[in-house]
Amino acid sequence: MKKVWWKRKWSYFLGLLGIFLQLFLLINECAATRRINEKNIPLDLQTYPPVKFIRLNKHVLVDNGLFSITFSVPDGMVVNIKYNGIDNLLENKNKENNRGYWDIVWNKAEKQGNIFDKLEGTKFEVIFQDENQVELSFTRILKTLNSSSLSMNIDKRFIILRGSSGFYSYAIFERLEGWPDIDVYQGRMAFKLNEKLFSYMAISDERQRIMPTAQDRAMGRQLDYKEAVLLTGPSTSFLKGEVDDKYQYSVENKDNKVHGWISPSPKTGFWMITPSSEFQAGGPVKQDLTSHTGPITLSMFFSTHYAGEIIGLRFRNGEPWKKVFGPIFIYLNSVPNEEDILTLWTDAKEQMLIETEKWPYEFPLSQDFVGADQRGIVCGRLLVNDSYMSKTLITPNSTFIGLAAPGDVGSWQIENKGYQFWTQTNNEGYFFINNIIPGNYSLYAWVPGFIGDYKYKDYISIIPGSRIRLQTLVYYPPRNGPTLWEIGIPDRTAEEFFIPNPQPKLQNQLCIAHYEEKFRQYGLWDRYTEIYPNNDLIYIVGSSNYQTDWFFAHVNKYIYKDNGDKTYIPTTWQIVFDLQEVKDFSNYTLQLALASSNEAELQIRINDQNPEHAPHFTTGSIGKDNAIARHGIHGLYRMYSIDIPSDLLTIGSNTMFLKQSRGSSSWSGLMYDYIRLEGPLKNE
Repeated sequence: MKKVWWKRKWSYFLGLLGIFLQLFLLINECAATRRINEKNIPLDLQTYPPVKFIRLNKHVLVDNGLFSITFSVPDGMVVNIKYNGIDNLLENKNKENNRGYWDIVWNKAEKQGNIFDKLEGTKFEVIFQDENQVELSFTRILKTLNSSSLSMNIDKRFIILRGSSGFYSYAIFERLEGWPDIDVYQGRMAFKLNEKLFSYMAISDERQRIMPTAQDRAMGRQLDYKEAVLLTGPSTSFLKGEVDDKYQYSVENKDNKVHGWISPSPKTGFWMITPSSEFQAGGPVKQDLTSHTGPITLSMFFSTHYAGEIIGLRFRNGEPWKKVFGPIFIYLNSVPNEEDILTLWTDAKEQMLIETEKWPYEFPLSQDFVGADQRGIVCGRLLVNDSYMSKTLITPNSTFIGLAAPGDVGSWQIENKGYQFWTQTNNEGYFFINNIIPGNYSLYAWVPGFIGDYKYKDYISIIPGSRIRLQTLVYYPPRNGPTLWEIGIPDRTAEEFFIPNPQPKLQNQLCIAHYEEKFRQYGLWDRYTEIYPNNDLIYIVGSSNYQTDWFFAHVNKYIYKDNGDKTYIPTTWQIVFDLQEVKDFSNYTLQLALASSNEAELQIRINDQNPEHAPHFTTGSIGKDNAIARHGIHGLYRMYSIDIPSDLLTIGSNTMFLKQSRGSSSWSGLMYDYIRLEGPLKNE
C-alpha cells in the first residue's frame, strides 16, 4: 500500500513539473514576442532584411535590402539611390548637390534680389539606428546674426524603415526671437532623375505621357517666358510642334497626393507621395508645381505661384517661428518587363492611400512632429440661409471647411506660417476634421454654388486630445435683394466660361486629349484678340450664353505699332440688360466675384462709357497671381458687393461697362468667377 501511494505521489509531482515547464516556455515565448514588439518589428516585417547603416569617407549609406540611399556628409544631399538593379535613379552627370535636395528662396528684408539656398547642413547626426529603422539628421544652426546669412535654423531629417520600398523626409525650420528680418518666398524638396531612364510622367489618371527631354527643350524655341518652349526638333518625333511648360502640370494642394516618373526599361517608378496637406501654405485650392521635364519631381511646401508675393513669409521685428514640413514619402516600385508599365502608376496610387491612412505617422522622432495622441478633433454641421433661394435652411454638399490661423474672412488663402486642416461636408452638411495640431485657429468655409466666405465667430482652441463638437453653423452668403440676372457659376473658378482652342502651332496634345484641361494650353491670352479683332466682348443678358459668349479671362488686346512691335492695350467688355421697372430712390447691388487678378484694375461704369468721367466703381490695382500666364483657371478669390443707385439705371435697355484699365502686358487681366445684379429689397 505504501508503495502504491509513493508511485501516485511521484506521478502527481511529474504532472506538476510538466505544467510548470509549459508555463515557463509560454512565459519565455511571451517575453520573446514582447522583445520583438519593443523593437517595433511586426511579424510581417521579419521576413525583410534588417536596415543597415554604413559610414563612408564623405558619405553615409543606408540599405534596407530593397534599396540603398547615399547622403553627402554633413551637407545632407541625396547623391545616390540604388534600386531594381539600377546603380543610381538620380542624374549622375549632375553635381552631388544637384540631385536630391531641400531648398528655399529668400530675400533680405526690404531688399531686391532672390537668394537661392540649398540648405547645406553643417552637422550630421544619427538620431536612431537599429535593424528596423534609421533616422538621420543634417542640421545648420545660425551662429552669427548678420544680414548676409539666412536667419533660420534648419534640421533636415530622413527616415528609412525595414521592409519599406522608399524613404521619408521632413524638415524643421526655426527662427528664434530677435533674429534678422527676412522674406521667404519658396520652400521645396527636389529630385532630378536619370534622364536616360525616366521618360514617362504621371500626374493623374488623365495627365500622363511620354515627356520631352531637357535637351529637347534646349534645342527648342523659347516663347514669351523662359518656362515655355516650342519643341522644334525633339528626340521623340510626335512631340514636335508642342509647347512644353512646367506650369501646365500644376495641381491644387488638395489633389496633389502622388505624382512622379516611370522608367520603361527596367520598369521602375519614382513617386512623390504627400500624405497630408496640413503643412502646405495657402489652403486646399492653392496651386503649385509637381513633376515636369528634366526629369524632375518636386514637393512644394510653399511658393508665390498663383498667389504672388502676398503669400510669402515675411518675418519682421525679430519674429520667432517654427514649423515642420512633412514627412513626405519618396516611393520606389518596379514590375517585371512583361507587365504593363501603367501597373506602376496604379500601385503608386494604392501606396498613396496607405500613406494617407497612416497619417500622422508614428515613427518620426523629432519632438516637433506632433503624434496622433496629441492632436484634436472638431466636428459639426454647416447650413446656408439664402431666403431668396429657399424659405428653409439649405443643406449644401461638399462645402470646404477648415481650420487655419486666426485672421480676417478668407485670409486662409494667403496664410503661410501655420498649419491648415480642411475637409468637405457630406450631403447633409456634416463635417469632421481630425488630426488637428494644438493651437488657436479660426474656422473658415466656402460653399460651392454660393458667393463669399464664411468665418465662425469664435476662435477654436485645440489642446492635446480635444474633441470639440460645434453647434449647427449657418452661413448667410452676401445677398441684398432678388436676382435680376447672373453670369457664371459661383465656384471660385472661370472654368465654366468659354475657353478657346489654342493656336494650332502652340499646343500641348495632352491638354487636347482631355477637354477639362483645355485651359492649360499656352497662349490663350492672345486668342482673345483673334476672336474679337475689332470690337470687344458684348454679352446680352437673356440671349447670350456664358459658356460660349463669355471669354474665360478679361485680358488686354494686342496691336502692332508702325515699327512692327507688338503692344497691348486695355479692353472694355459690355453687359447689356433690360429692366422692366426701376424703383426710384432705391439701391441695386452688383455682386462681383473674381477668380483671379494680375496687375489689373477693373473699372465699372453704368450707362456711361466716357473715360473722362470717373467710374462708378474701381477695384484699384489688384493682383499678382499670374494665373493667366501659368495656365491656372483661378488664382486668389476676391469678392465685391457694389451698391448701384437707381438713378444710374433706366427702364428698358441698360449697359454695364467693365474696363480692365491696365495694359502693361499680355498677362494683365482678370478672371471672373460670377456676376449677379440684385434688385432692391422687397420692402423698399
